Amino acid sequence: MKQIIQDLKNGETILEEVPVPVVKSGHVLVKTANTLVSLGTERMLVEFGKANFIQKARQQPDKVKMVLDKVKTDGLKPTMDAVFNKLNQPLPLGYCNVGQVVEVGKGVSEFKVGDRVASNGHHAEYVNIPKNLVAKIPDNVTYEEAAFTVIGSIGLQGIRLLDPTFGETIVVVGLGLIGLVTAELLLANGCNVIGFDFDPEKIKIAKEKGIIAVNPREGTDQVKFVESYTNSIGADGVIITASNKSNEIISQSANMCRKRGRIVLVGVIGLDISRADFYEKEITFQVSCSYGPGRYDEAYEQKGNDYPIGYVRWTEKRNFEAILNAISRGILDVKPLITETLPLLEYQKVYGDMKNSKSIASILEYNNTASPESTVEISPKSFEGKKGVIGIIGAGNFTSSTILPNLNKLDANLKYIASSGGLSSTTMAKRYNIANSTSDYKEILADNEVDLVFITTKHNMHAPMVLQTLKAGKSVFVEKPLALTKAELQLIIEEYNKREVNISVGFNRRFAPLAKRMKKLLGNDTTPMNIIATMNAGFIPADVWVHDMEVGGGRIIGEACHYIDLCTYFTGSRVVAVCMNAMGINPKENTDNASILLKYKNGSNAVINYFANGSKGYSKERLEIYSQERTLIMDNWRKLKAYGFKGGKNISSKQDKGHYNQFNELIAQQEKGGNPIIPFESIINTTKASFAAIDSLNQQQWVYVD
Repeated sequence: MKQIIQDLKNGETILEEVPVPVVKSGHVLVKTANTLVSLGTERMLVEFGKANFIQKARQQPDKVKMVLDKVKTDGLKPTMDAVFNKLNQPLPLGYCNVGQVVEVGKGVSEFKVGDRVASNGHHAEYVNIPKNLVAKIPDNVTYEEAAFTVIGSIGLQGIRLLDPTFGETIVVVGLGLIGLVTAELLLANGCNVIGFDFDPEKIKIAKEKGIIAVNPREGTDQVKFVESYTNSIGADGVIITASNKSNEIISQSANMCRKRGRIVLVGVIGLDISRADFYEKEITFQVSCSYGPGRYDEAYEQKGNDYPIGYVRWTEKRNFEAILNAISRGILDVKPLITETLPLLEYQKVYGDMKNSKSIASILEYNNTASPESTVEISPKSFEGKKGVIGIIGAGNFTSSTILPNLNKLDANLKYIASSGGLSSTTMAKRYNIANSTSDYKEILADNEVDLVFITTKHNMHAPMVLQTLKAGKSVFVEKPLALTKAELQLIIEEYNKREVNISVGFNRRFAPLAKRMKKLLGNDTTPMNIIATMNAGFIPADVWVHDMEVGGGRIIGEACHYIDLCTYFTGSRVVAVCMNAMGINPKENTDNASILLKYKNGSNAVINYFANGSKGYSKERLEIYSQERTLIMDNWRKLKAYGFKGGKNISSKQDKGHYNQFNELIAQQEKGGNPIIPFESIINTTKASFAAIDSLNQQQWVYVD
């Protein structure tokens, strides 16, 4: 299928050929009929993509600080690699999609195949959308009209926050697409509406709809006009739908308000607010968030958990439905807003020069008659008779920033890469010369030429996909963790014991050059040692999926397992007991500020301090080992100091966490045979120890590992 994307690195807008997404649980697959180009929002994205590196940095000063902090801790090259990796990721454009449901995912009962629906889907021939972001289109509403659903909901949410009453005077600053829809909805609400814009065509349309529309370019003082119209009282409220970096708009909006007036920001403007403008009148100011309650809430949007209507009357989905109802009843007339209707293949007529475009709304038409394909061939290759043929499931940031660059250096045999949406996998397949991009990972498992599968999905998918891969008779590399529950782990153990395949987990630290150097200095004897490992992991907001115990498993199971494995590597033993204490009076099991004490069978003792409340300016990882009156100190995989070792030298190097070495050994083992690069028993012991850490926190005692 075809999809419009923005290349953030060079600013080009591209019509890309990508696999059709596979419908997911709680989602519906929609065949697109039309999409609407929101010139205001999409213009900002396109212009950002076209900006050079310095201009992009100036627009994101907060990101620049993060980059500088990373340079201090990780070095220049790893930091620049991370920055350019971000810029290399495509940005799908569009968020106003209408079409017909062609497939319904598990757990969806509200929709059926054939339903005409509106959603926030991208500019793509097929879109896979969560059910709470989809609304049915009334029979008397055309696809072209329904394409305004999401735009209308953005304006409607701003109105709901302003809470106007019948007869109030409301000013709309900026009569673009959202502004015109907002003004018309305010009229339907019984308000007196004044609109300001510098575009004569938009002023004309607004006046035809009954809006008191004024063009300041003709010499009108906006504040004085409002004062005159309201008999010096001032506007009851202002909704700002403009896009402008100037701070003048917020100042003018405050000055045209009455005492205790309200201002709601829907657009994007400069916000250097003067206290004096707001203080004497006690003006309230609020920023509106997209389509309404539920936006950016993982539980609502992705898991399909609706808010009870008795407590949250207007969610984003119900706002969608309200707009469609308004169009159906003739309360909202969007037809005059359509500037042009174009076939999808002529998309460049819209995106070619958006900066100078005078269009209000452009509608793209989709006339796709081809059968949907879940796999797209990118680079024809032959893999017949080869070993170590790889299929990658998951095309997220870790795959693009770490896995693929290292596999590319190793000239690995890459036959597939899969992503649920198909776009990110296609982009990476082209960049790294991978033969096929697919949205259906089961095609990888069914291909007899593939004998090694990389799994880099969200953590809750690891165990199920490992089981499917083992049953398909293929070896597997899975990013940590291997599993999130004891039941999952037991199923993997049972399946592994039936097969002559290998499992490897992304415990890359043991393969790092400095780790290998430390192991060599320590020797292979099993004399007990003390280890202190500190992970200055950094703060991650509570609503990010890694903290969800069902999806991410929390950061102890999901990330601290790295250092459990590393400590096991150095001790040459196995964990027999775990005790974990966490910061806070009543810490939760998804804590990311904890100290884990490990007791090893050979008497070794290890402490892993996993902290998320430290400075990003400090080293992210530090390791201290004390053994036989000798000490090793490793700092952030860049420096190693050795004390008491004969011939031990201090080492400084570029940061290397062992990914290349691990993949090199893994591919060699797959091609030539031999022992697993990490003993399976060690992987199981590490996984059980991570579970034991959580059990220890809950039980407030030592927990023994079987």
